[in-house]
Amino acid sequence: MTTFVDLDVRPILREGGEPFEQIMATVAGLRPEQGLRLFATFLPTPLLHVLGSRGYAHEVRELGHDEWEVLFTPAGRAPDSVVAATGTPDGDAWPSPAISLDHRELDPPEPMVRTLAALDSLKEGEVLSALLCREPVFLLPELARRGHRWRGGFDADGTTYRLAVRIGSEAASGA
Repeated sequence: MTTFVDLDVRPILREGGEPFEQIMATVAGLRPEQGLRLFATFLPTPLLHVLGSRGYAHEVRELGHDEWEVLFTPAGRAPDSVVAATGTPDGDAWPSPAISLDHRELDPPEPMVRTLAALDSLKEGEVLSALLCREPVFLLPELARRGHRWRGGFDADGTTYRLAVRIGSEAASGA
């Protein structure tokens, strides 16, 4: 049976803060039989995808005006292995990165802006690598939309997110 750890980020959001790191720290501290009950001022759609990729199912309930409750239940945690943007393992050998970026000292949205700009200079099949201080939850869907594949995950210490992006054929054709 799943027990839930409650996290109310509504006060943080109402003050204009960003609770993502607190949410991820809480998730990292969950035991296998625990889930997260999150209270927010909006439906956190990007977070649904992030935690879904980590093996959490979600159940959403609107409580009223600007009040949401989301239950994240462990549904068999996904392995920390590298996964492509399609959500399937990518066993292809990738070439060495043509461009390597270190964005760990930049504040959002600068890492996303600079990464997308650098990708524009690459050809189909080339790879860009980037070091980030947080999971790029808004960048990943954009990479998929542009036809790129990506691999990423946190280092063992959880402080650096390593991202590799392989330019897809849609990007090369200008799509």
